[in-house]
Amino acid sequence: MRCLLLLVLLWSCQSLAAGFSQPVVIDGQLRSYQPTGAASEPWRICVLIPNAKDRYWWGVTWGLQQEAQRLGVRLGIYEAGGYDHPDVQVRQFDHCVAKGADGFLIAAINPSDLCSRIAVQQSAGRPVIDLINGLGCETLSSRSRVDFADMASATVTYLSKLSAGRPIRVGWLPGPVDAGWIKDAERGLHAALHGTAITLVHGGYGPLDRSRQAQLTRKLFKAEPKLDYVIGNAEAALFATELVGSAHSRTRVLSLYATDRVLQQIREGDLLAAPTDSPVAQARIALDLAVRGLKGEALPAIISPQVEMLDIRTLQRFDLQRLAPPGGYRMTTQELPN
Repeated sequence: MRCLLLLVLLWSCQSLAAGFSQPVVIDGQLRSYQPTGAASEPWRICVLIPNAKDRYWWGVTWGLQQEAQRLGVRLGIYEAGGYDHPDVQVRQFDHCVAKGADGFLIAAINPSDLCSRIAVQQSAGRPVIDLINGLGCETLSSRSRVDFADMASATVTYLSKLSAGRPIRVGWLPGPVDAGWIKDAERGLHAALHGTAITLVHGGYGPLDRSRQAQLTRKLFKAEPKLDYVIGNAEAALFATELVGSAHSRTRVLSLYATDRVLQQIREGDLLAAPTDSPVAQARIALDLAVRGLKGEALPAIISPQVEMLDIRTLQRFDLQRLAPPGGYRMTTQELPN
């Protein structure tokens, strides 16, 4: 019994290792990522994320906090309040620099706003990791991210198989216009649409809050009431399922990415499918990379979990720890410790 308890405790303390058992692509090679051991010092890492409105970032924050505990490092976690506040993220970066952060994980609002500042920190030997959203800077320590072009492409491929080549009309509600990951998603979307019988109907850009996405979704359905499918960011997709249900519409809804609420709607049959980029795993890998950099290890250029399409069938075998926090978790920001 004592041995069994020890094994359970060991699994709990090292759940990250289990989370990394999934295949990842490291500099173009499909491999299994092995996390590093505990940090040699209680380094202080600054984390910048766009917002706390989108529950996608709740999973990211939970993954970071779990990994920080395993590694023995301390975090400052800052959210800018939305993709329409790039100036706030710049000020938060400067705040972390002033507090003497040892390293940085950046989920950028704007791909280039921080590049000159990042170069200064890199030259001083402080690792800077591109976390999820995509930084356009030449000088970075490493990247933990999935190309959202692959997310959009996986979604279009799923629809193409589902529709068996028949002509369909698909609404598109991506999110904020200037976000790097949206530009990547649209690049992958249009490439995947080439040669298909899918007609795309653009619903417009907007911040990732429920109010704005509800406006755009209503406008799209009013202009195009007989869409076959809608692909949207998580907030737009979730609101679209409400409109479809209330109008008894035959339109099916897909999300561009998965969150815990999206997964619940898939289970209940209200939302058809969503690709996942395993955001919890990306967060943990990013922090692990920062610690490796502080240890003086050579880092790969980029690590990417494989994109998986989740629907009612594939969700049954998917490890939810790679995507979402446990029930009852609420995202909190925290100041970088002195």
